[in-house]
Amino acid sequence: MKFISARLLFVGVALLSPTFGVSQSDPMPPSATQTQPSRSQPYPSSSSMQDSAPNSGDVGQVMKDKIFLRKAAQGGMAEVKLGQLATQKGSSEDVKAFGQKMVDDHTKLNNDMAPIADSMGIRLPKDLSKEDQAEYDKLNGLSGNDFDMEYLSCMVKDHHKDQRDFRQEAVSTTDPTLQAAVANGAKVIHEHTVMVDKLAREKGVPVPQHGGNKTAPAPTS
Repeated sequence: MKFISARLLFVGVALLSPTFGVSQSDPMPPSATQTQPSRSQPYPSSSSMQDSAPNSGDVGQVMKDKIFLRKAAQGGMAEVKLGQLATQKGSSEDVKAFGQKMVDDHTKLNNDMAPIADSMGIRLPKDLSKEDQAEYDKLNGLSGNDFDMEYLSCMVKDHHKDQRDFRQEAVSTTDPTLQAAVANGAKVIHEHTVMVDKLAREKGVPVPQHGGNKTAPAPTS
């Protein structure tokens, strides 16, 4: 009886001991290498992730800049080629003089834009577009007043469109070098637009009304 009581007492003490329950039920705690993150591979902070992420707005604007430069170079080349034709085939001194101004001014604008396009990795066109080539061929087949009327009509349409494009690019681009070149180009093209509108009205060629795309009717004699 004393032996049995002693065994029961020993079991009771063991069950009440806190270390007995822990050792039997608690799993082995994870090692330090499992719980501690490696110091050599820290998690990136949210700010560093934001800095490294590409800005979609900037990328979109760069694409717009590249498209604009290609179109401007293509249009400038056409202005030079058609201007050279006007100096040869124009029936009036005013048309010939305007054609020469197109050659001089657009050659300079093209030269100003070329280094910027090169720095952006843009390969500029070397030939006229199909539309510009078709216009060149059409003008080359005309002479006298018919040439003057067609040439001025083409120049009116092109310069009003170019004026809008240059003004939009000047306010949208974030590249300071391109912005300065485009702003200068917009001034030159505005001057051309005023000149060609005046010549067109004198020849009876319709010109767009200010503040819209509608063309004003040719004045009646």
